[in-house]
Amino acid sequence: MLIKEECLQLIADQRTDEIVVTTMGCSVPWGKISTHPLDFASVGSAMGHAADFALGIALAKPDKRVVVLNGDGSMLMCLGTLATITALNTPPANYLLFVCDNGSYEVTGNQPVPDGNTRFSWTTIAKGAGFEKVYEFDNAEKFAAELPSIWHETGPVFVSLKIAQAHEPPPDRWGGFPYPYLQESLAESTHKLRQSMAKA
Repeated sequence: MLIKEECLQLIADQRTDEIVVTTMGCSVPWGKISTHPLDFASVGSAMGHAADFALGIALAKPDKRVVVLNGDGSMLMCLGTLATITALNTPPANYLLFVCDNGSYEVTGNQPVPDGNTRFSWTTIAKGAGFEKVYEFDNAEKFAAELPSIWHETGPVFVSLKIAQAHEPPPDRWGGFPYPYLQESLAESTHKLRQSMAKA
């Protein structure tokens, strides 16, 4: 079983100038290790839409890699996004989606997702939706060894990370978190991201 913070650190170590979209249980831990201007916390709005928000960015900025740090609960809320990605005439080659799978809706109290961590398989779902590059990891050493090559693959790429349960609080923008991208409104954060993308 993986530890979420360790996975995020490995991703941060790999990152150069990619756009990174986080949500729910990944937003606060990511804010602890990254203050990059191309970070965007998809919180404070409709839940479950980080992956499709990032898809829009990937389509608008095909020259920039877009990385999504999603949770299993959030991904379940918007499964249609997976089919939308692969159904495009030209699926985004710059799209890399991580789903942190701990079998629970972590930020609302760790309620179990439907059939969490038993018969449900994210790799089966992703392949069935049409993803050709699909990976799953539950071992940190293997993830660290394979991440550099996955990072540079032509997308769209789907990566399932089997992580241990944690206890993140709700990552709202007004909760007093000392991380820059959680200290401003959604509108301000979106405006800053747009400005940063224009410069990148």
